[in-house]
Amino acid sequence: MHVESVLPVKRVANEMRIGVLALQGAVAEHIRSLQAAGAEAVAVKRVEQLNELQGLVIPGGESTTIGKLMRKYDFIDAIRQFASEGKPLFGTCAGLIVLASDIVGQEDAHLQLMDMTVQRNAFGRQRESFETDLTIKGINEPVRAVFIRAPLIKKVGPSVEVLSTYNDEIVTARQGHLLAASYHPELTDDFRLHAYFVDMVKEAAAATA
Repeated sequence: MHVESVLPVKRVANEMRIGVLALQGAVAEHIRSLQAAGAEAVAVKRVEQLNELQGLVIPGGESTTIGKLMRKYDFIDAIRQFASEGKPLFGTCAGLIVLASDIVGQEDAHLQLMDMTVQRNAFGRQRESFETDLTIKGINEPVRAVFIRAPLIKKVGPSVEVLSTYNDEIVTARQGHLLAASYHPELTDDFRLHAYFVDMVKEAAAATA
């Protein structure tokens, strides 16, 4: 798989502790990207760990399975409470689906935190996976993105800001302290979207200090 090299950033003295929900998906890769962006990153397997975090990443995988595991281990209400405290969440690929208020063809959504309607597997099967460079609002140069059985954001509410599109379809969006991406930014060496999220976490922490 092609990776895009970027220059390292300086680590900051006042690190943010950001968790990566470790129920499924590329947990180690997200941790690596967050660390490259200057944050302390930890795998989250227990609800109690959320109390020690300033931000949380929900990685890809299979959204139905992730949703079942979140319910099994009591993460649904705990993460909703986490978000209600203004702590940022970042969902990638299946994590985006988990954040959404509505899922096309599915009666019940999962966290129902982000005002958007999403469609699962909108880009087709595994063999239709691809990579591209995306122009993302708030990041100077295009970001390398890996799409694997990726979902799409079909519709957003008025409080959701569209950060990037691919072929006129929404693939990155933000609603206040919630960030969602249809793709896998963690599967490249380009960690600037993670750095964007780290900045969101810093801003949120400063606002509640």
